[in-house]
Amino acid sequence: MNRRVAILRPEPGNAVTMARAGHAGLDPLSLPLFTVRPSDWTSPDASAFDGLLLTSANALRHGGPGLAAFRHLPVLAVGSATAEAARAAGFTVAHTGSTDVADLLRDTDGSGRLLWLTGRERTAIEHPAIAAAVPVYASDPIPLAAADAAMLAGSVALIHSARAAIQLTAILDHHAIPRSTVRIAAISRKAGVAAGPGWGAVAIATAPNDDALIAAAKPLAIDP
Repeated sequence: MNRRVAILRPEPGNAVTMARAGHAGLDPLSLPLFTVRPSDWTSPDASAFDGLLLTSANALRHGGPGLAAFRHLPVLAVGSATAEAARAAGFTVAHTGSTDVADLLRDTDGSGRLLWLTGRERTAIEHPAIAAAVPVYASDPIPLAAADAAMLAGSVALIHSARAAIQLTAILDHHAIPRSTVRIAAISRKAGVAAGPGWGAVAIATAPNDDALIAAAKPLAIDP
C-alpha cells in the first residue's frame, strides 16, 4: 500500500502541487501549514534602485498597487514560477536562478542596486547588490488540530522551505507524533537540514521545483 503525500505549502501553491502529485500517480493530502497575506508597506523611491530581486511569487500576488512604481526595473527571479509570475504582472525578467538566491547573485558584481521585495519571515542575505529589503507579505502559521496532525503519521511530507520544515517538526512534537513515522522530501538541502534528524527517510529534490520534489517523493511513497 502506498503512503499518502502531505502537501504543506500555503495556497494557491497547495492546490497546484496537489494536482501535480495526483497526475504523478501519488495520493495527495492537503495540510497547509501557513496562510499568506499582504503586509502594509510603503514604496521606497524607485529611482534609488536598478533592479528587483524576487525570491517568491507571493511578492507579486500580495504586493498590491505599490508594485506599479517598479515595473520598469528588470527582475532577478529565483525559480521559474517566480519568473512566470513576474512576467504575468508586466515585469521584464532579466535573469532566472535555477537553485537559490545565493547562486542567482553569485555573478552580480555589486555595482547594481537591488530592491528585494520579500516576506516578513525570511533568511537574512548579505550581498553588496541588495540595497534594501522590503517585506510585502507575511506567512502566518495555521495550527493543526490533533485529528489533522494524526494524518501525517505514515505519510510522505513535501517540504517546500526551511520554515515549513521547522513548523512540521514543531507540530509533530506538539502532538507527540514520532518523526520516524514520517518520511520527508525536501525541495533543497537547506530545507532538509532544517528538518533535523529522526525521520523515517529523507530525499532531496535535484532542483528547487515541484516536478523534482514530486520525483524525489515517489520512491518514498512506496512501502516498505
